[in-house]
Amino acid sequence: MFLVSDPKLTIACCKAGIVGSFPSANARTPEIFESWLHQIKRDLADVADAAPYAVNLIVAGAGAPRFAADLQVIESNEPPIVITSVGPPGEVVRRVHAYGGLVFHDVATLRHAEKAAEQGVDGLIVLTAGSGGHTGWANPFAIVPQIRRQWDGAILLAGAISDGSGIAAAQTLGADFAYMGTRFAATQESDASPEYKALLVSQTMADVVTTDRISGMMANYLRGSIERVGLDPSSLPPTAGFLKPTIPDHLKAWRDIWGAGHGVGLIEDIPSVSELVERLREEYVRASSGGRR
Repeated sequence: MFLVSDPKLTIACCKAGIVGSFPSANARTPEIFESWLHQIKRDLADVADAAPYAVNLIVAGAGAPRFAADLQVIESNEPPIVITSVGPPGEVVRRVHAYGGLVFHDVATLRHAEKAAEQGVDGLIVLTAGSGGHTGWANPFAIVPQIRRQWDGAILLAGAISDGSGIAAAQTLGADFAYMGTRFAATQESDASPEYKALLVSQTMADVVTTDRISGMMANYLRGSIERVGLDPSSLPPTAGFLKPTIPDHLKAWRDIWGAGHGVGLIEDIPSVSELVERLREEYVRASSGGRR
C-alpha cells in the first residue's frame, strides 16, 4: 500500500473493526510520520471498539535511510503492531517488544519463515503468488500448512484475497488472519488517484504484470499503469540487479506505475471502508456456512 494508505484509510479500517496499516515511508519525513501517529491515536481514542493499527517499516534496501529515524519515532509513540519487511527484523523485535508491541514480518519462503521465527517475531505475513506489489511465488495451499507445522504463532495470509470467501479459505488453510491490500486501495478513503482506482475496477487478473524490472524486486503491477507512462509491458528494460530498477529516471514505481494483485478481477466498485467491511463480513459468514459467493 505504498503511497496509497495514510491516516485516513488506516483510521477508517480501525473504526470498522479491522486492523488498518500504512508504511512509515508514505510520510515524507520522520516528523510527518510522527504527526500521523498522533492523528491516528487522537482520532481513535474515543472509539471504544476500534481495532488496533499497524505501521509498515522497511528494514533494509531502498528504505534504509529512514530506518533508524522511523524506528525511533515508533519507540516514542508505541504503535500496537509493527510490520517489517526487506531485512532481518531482530532489532525491531527487541525494541518493539520492550514497550509491549507486536511485530509481524513479511516472508515468501519456508526459509524466510524459519529465520523470522528465530528472531522472535509474533506473526508471519506469508506473501503468496498473486500478492499485489512486492509478491511471493508459492501456492498458498502448499506453504501455509507447511509453515503451520513448524510455527505456533500468528499466520497472516497475503495474496489475491478480495472477498469474504477468500478470508474463509485462508482460515481453513490454517491462517489466523487474511492480509488484504488491493481491495482496500479501491475504497473511497484510499489515497490512490482517481485514475488508479478506475484501473482497479476496469482491469482483470490478465492485466497483472509480474516483473522485477520496475522496482528491482519481483512485484505485480497493472498493465494499464505501465502503458499510461509510455512503456511496453512485454518489452521492459532488463533489470540491473536486486533493488536496481532500470525504468527511465523520471518514472517511479508505485508513484507512476501502480501495483495490484490477482484479486483485482473481483473488484467492481469503490465503496467506503465501512461498506466494504460489512460486505466482507456477510460473504465470510455465507462461505463459512457452506453457501456460495
